Amino acid sequence: MGLFDFVAKQFVDVIQWTEDEAGVLAWRYPMAGMEIQNGAQLVVRETQAAVFIDEGRVSTQFADRFDAGTYTLDTNTLPVLTYLKNWDKFFESPFKSDVYFFSLREQIDRKWGSTQPITVRDKEFGPLRIRAFGSYSYRIADLEPFWRKLSGTAERYTVDDLDGQLRAIVLTALGSYLGGSDVAFVDMAANQAEFSARLKEAVAPAFREYGLELASFFLQSLSLPEELEKHLDRAAAQRMVGDLGQYTRFQTADALPIAAENPGGIAGIGAGMGAGLAMAQAMTPNLAQAAPGAATAQPQAAEDALALIEKLGDLLAKGLLTQAEFDAKKAELLARIR
Repeated sequence: MGLFDFVAKQFVDVIQWTEDEAGVLAWRYPMAGMEIQNGAQLVVRETQAAVFIDEGRVSTQFADRFDAGTYTLDTNTLPVLTYLKNWDKFFESPFKSDVYFFSLREQIDRKWGSTQPITVRDKEFGPLRIRAFGSYSYRIADLEPFWRKLSGTAERYTVDDLDGQLRAIVLTALGSYLGGSDVAFVDMAANQAEFSARLKEAVAPAFREYGLELASFFLQSLSLPEELEKHLDRAAAQRMVGDLGQYTRFQTADALPIAAENPGGIAGIGAGMGAGLAMAQAMTPNLAQAAPGAATAQPQAAEDALALIEKLGDLLAKGLLTQAEFDAKKAELLARIR
């Protein structure tokens, strides 16, 4: 290699970043042993920004910023660096400066989740330990705090480098919000879209401190410990059985289409009894008027009881009722129709 080739390699004529590697948020142009030629070209692509950093004796100065475009580097396009370097307007020598490129793309489908259950005080169930999982997306919005607090002088800074910090931010904000929230757990789980919006409002300020914009935030799963979920299912089943009148009306209406398809089942027997009674009333209206309620009481009671027994059998099969509870309720229902 001749002397001319060696010297030529020390000057940079074109500065650009092609983003060959996915997931890079910040990249420092390799300037070791090199200087920027006065009049060199700076190429900044769409969804990028570039910043010149002056490494002064006292402190590091965040100098000139360039958004998408192609620029000729001289004292006119580098006013801040010109001032910091004390260049005059006729400056034409090569110069040294660190150049950082930043990706302004939205970083999508980043995951967050509670590694440990979060304890919250629920207004209905008292203290609960819940787990939450979801996803979010973000983009760089303010370069200087991002560079000073996160990427710094690293040669490259990636989404993987940042993920741990952002998950900690999300979970800290999540714990604080849930700890002070008066929203019942069942309401959180039932309205995940609204709850996601509230959590985004709680998390976004912490992102802004790092120069990031929280573009989207989704709560995808909110769950209780398994043993507590079983307890709530059991309690719901008990409440369902306890309100016998409402339960039988619901079950009778629900059983009719099933009975039509399965006329041999218990529900089919009850539906058949009800259909037979309706036909009898249509054929003998005088009899029905003479004793209102008398002709319908026994068949209706049998239909309701049989349908409820069938439903209780389903709850028993799912483990939501014990055998003793099923037997006791079955005996009670059968006694009503004998």
